[in-house]
Amino acid sequence: MGKIRKMMSLLLIACLFMTGIYTQPVKADTNYNYGEALQKAIMFYEFQRSGKLPADIRNNWRGDSGLQDGADAGLDLTGGWYDAGDHVKFNLPMAYSAAMLSWSVYESEDSLRKSGQLDYLLKEIKWATDYLIKCHPTANVFYYQVGDGNADHSWWGPAEVMQMNRPSYKVDLSNPGSTVSAEAAAALAAAGAVFAKSNPDYSAECIRHAKELYNFADTTKSDAGYKAASGFYTSYSGFYDELSWAGVWIYLATGDKTYLSKAESYVANWGTESQSTTIAYKWAQNWDDVHYGAELLLARITGKDIYKQSIEMHLDYWTSGYNGNRISYTPKGLAWLDSWGALRYATTTAFLASVYADWSGCTSSKVSTYNTFAKQQVDYALGSAGRSFVVGYGVNPPTRPHHRTAHSSWADSQTTPAYHRHTIYGALVGGPGKDDSYTDDIGNYVNNEIACDYNAGFVGALAKLYGEYGGTPISNFKAIEKVTNDEFFVEAGINASGSNFIEIKAILNNQSGWPARMGDKLSFKYFIDITEAVKAGYSAKDFTVSTNYNSGAKVTGLLPYDEANNIYYVNADFTGTKVYPGGQSAYKKELQFRIAAPINTTFWNNTNDYSYTDLNGVVNGSVVKTGYIPVYDAGVLVYGKEPGNAVNSAVISPTTAAFDKYSPKDVAVTVNYNGNTLENLKNGTAALVKGTDYTVSGNTVTISASYLSGQPAGTASLLFDFSAGIDRTLTVTIADSSPSGSISITQAQFDKNPEKQKDINVTVTLNGNTLTALRNGSTVLVNGTDYAVSGNTVTILSSYLAGRALGKTELTFDFNKGTDPVLAVTVIDSSIIVQGNLKVQMFNGNTSATTNGITPRLKLTNTGTDSINLSDVKVRYYYTIDGEKAQSFWCDWSSAGTGNVTSNFVKIAESKTGADYYLEIGFTAGAGTLAAGQSAEVQARFSKSDWSDYTQTGDYSFQETGSSYADWNKVTGYVGSNLVWGIEP
Repeated sequence: MGKIRKMMSLLLIACLFMTGIYTQPVKADTNYNYGEALQKAIMFYEFQRSGKLPADIRNNWRGDSGLQDGADAGLDLTGGWYDAGDHVKFNLPMAYSAAMLSWSVYESEDSLRKSGQLDYLLKEIKWATDYLIKCHPTANVFYYQVGDGNADHSWWGPAEVMQMNRPSYKVDLSNPGSTVSAEAAAALAAAGAVFAKSNPDYSAECIRHAKELYNFADTTKSDAGYKAASGFYTSYSGFYDELSWAGVWIYLATGDKTYLSKAESYVANWGTESQSTTIAYKWAQNWDDVHYGAELLLARITGKDIYKQSIEMHLDYWTSGYNGNRISYTPKGLAWLDSWGALRYATTTAFLASVYADWSGCTSSKVSTYNTFAKQQVDYALGSAGRSFVVGYGVNPPTRPHHRTAHSSWADSQTTPAYHRHTIYGALVGGPGKDDSYTDDIGNYVNNEIACDYNAGFVGALAKLYGEYGGTPISNFKAIEKVTNDEFFVEAGINASGSNFIEIKAILNNQSGWPARMGDKLSFKYFIDITEAVKAGYSAKDFTVSTNYNSGAKVTGLLPYDEANNIYYVNADFTGTKVYPGGQSAYKKELQFRIAAPINTTFWNNTNDYSYTDLNGVVNGSVVKTGYIPVYDAGVLVYGKEPGNAVNSAVISPTTAAFDKYSPKDVAVTVNYNGNTLENLKNGTAALVKGTDYTVSGNTVTISASYLSGQPAGTASLLFDFSAGIDRTLTVTIADSSPSGSISITQAQFDKNPEKQKDINVTVTLNGNTLTALRNGSTVLVNGTDYAVSGNTVTILSSYLAGRALGKTELTFDFNKGTDPVLAVTVIDSSIIVQGNLKVQMFNGNTSATTNGITPRLKLTNTGTDSINLSDVKVRYYYTIDGEKAQSFWCDWSSAGTGNVTSNFVKIAESKTGADYYLEIGFTAGAGTLAAGQSAEVQARFSKSDWSDYTQTGDYSFQETGSSYADWNKVTGYVGSNLVWGIEP
């Protein structure tokens, strides 16, 4: 029977491919290791846990976090999952995820048990439902969120050391939230169904809470109190789909037909396709709209045609097409719904398709179609397109997902470190664009973020495929990582020294990550040898210790360590000072201290002191990492070695070096091995290649110029990994003084109006370089056709610019060396006459006086009588940059579709009061039109590349008091080139 089934599948796939339904051939006899993928996709939820972690956690890089959650409400709201790459606990997607995971157990319990993953999955479901129960302290109260989305998203660090306030938000009878309450009811009822046999008492508790929450949601039928999640998880579908979904699950958990009747009574309120009474079928099961899952379950429970037809319309739309409508497919075979989380939608629909195909009521001719589709979509995620989209699985998986704790920055920066310190196994990333394009980049949260709801349907789909095709989970798999960098250490240098004193600049670092942890009991010791003083008749009491700069330490005088050998130390105790991996001022604390012998004495030789060992020549504010100044946590040595333990350690000289790419020279280091051997040379986690990147000749290690030339400008820390003793670090400051070519203007405007078209002339200063090409992205412009060169003038021809789309075109002047300047041309068309008026309303999502992210929330309303093409609309937000840096823009949400929102940062030629820059927001043609009376919303953010602060106070467009949309004439709106709203500064 199995062979016949596979043969039928092969024939079906061949037919589908020939008819163009699938654009990428699928090898039915090539299966992925669904057991391993399932195992890791479930493990992902362990990495998302908040609260006090249990002893059986299977990784060493997540720790306890969010332990004060709920304290502001006098409740214990610890636990649950963090939502995505952030640390807010949004209960709408969390409850949805828990419900979907329970559904996978409901459908595939035997397969999950066979795979060995059932217990792990049940633990994750219970972790979430335990939290949802905590959030429901009384019948008509539900805490739906912990954490402020804007405050949370403005900080980039690991969960274990969060310092921002985490307010608790609730709905109640006065301010209800039917959507989130009903979704929580669904999650708890589904859990009640799957725990009925293994844990009947817990099942009963879940069902009791589910019924109370359902009654609360059903009685109030309002989302008036569900406000804090606005812009992050707004319920656009309303609450009737959740009432049906939850009603079905309570019925399945209890057999009480009252809830089945309730579920069916709200079907008439579900969303419909535009200008029709047809139940919506062109989207996908997701945290906002769960009517697809409800209709599938209702079809199976009741057998009614309305539900069978609706779910088959939906699945047909995703597979063979329905009534001439069919979802688009990427060239390599992904059913592509939306730019944000494309794989989430495809794999969740794959789960629904495989569940429905297993039901005897599925139209028999469609069973193979649905099953084939499900396998194809999951296989795409696992690697059929040439790469995996699951972290830690398959070929070329993502390594840079948009996830704070997995990245584990200590500097509140997406670029520090330049790699992820942790592998968050099993995380399904958002996925590719509609052309299969994908960038594995930490800042690419549209395609590369990971989230609890992304994995929810994916787990169910994998469980179904494992049941069909098998696979082999990894035995006793754990995510126990090797610590790849020193977590605590001191960097030090010499501020000043004389015949009787030395002043040390010391920086205590906390770069912990396994897990990240608060260092409020840290200290370090600086060891000195006072033998010279003793011989001269002095003692330790004759030395004084004073501080010049101190960011939180209690500093002692000389304390004895080995009195017999005259070894003493200064203790710098930071107990009570928070030193944690949470930003530039948080992860490192500086202390400048002076040790002085009696005045007018010359006997003390501080260069032979133990802690001086690495500091020779480190002057003028420079510092070097040193193991000779050991670090302690609550008195326990955590880094470096004390005197007596490092006598036989190797020593390198120098410990710092400078390298210029413009005049590259090898860097030679002299090594005193002290009986050790050099085993490796590393840059972060990457090992240098001996004979290529460096050479060893006797006591000299030479770092090749070719290797250093390939490193980015900045600081490279090269670790000399010795066989024993203390490893040494060579800090190389890499610069590039190569003269770059430059251009006279970096911004220009081109008007496509035939009466106003003009060439753009750019004066080029070569600085000894050669202009090799002009590029628009990867496209090289044609000299003589697209542009002309005459002496030092490059003319961008109007004939070329007239063919560019409206908006910003960036032309890169490609020189043979140095930095390539970019000319940004804003293309407009003043000949386009657009009818209609525009009103702009706004408020700022973040009203802090200083912030590293400005968050305009915009609402555009067509107040005229004719439609407006959104591609003709521009809105400008004016502000001061407060320190010239590159800037990045993010559209967090838009009713026009996030992928249809464009941005352009423009420096104002002559600064105005409150404005030296403006952000111009526009739309692509895909945004469509804005009908008379209709509104479009854009929720945006922008930041500087180094995440430094803006001062919003005094910014022209800043609205410091509003928290909801209001008319705001300090933001300007344009249709075509015409100002139609607001006052320019």
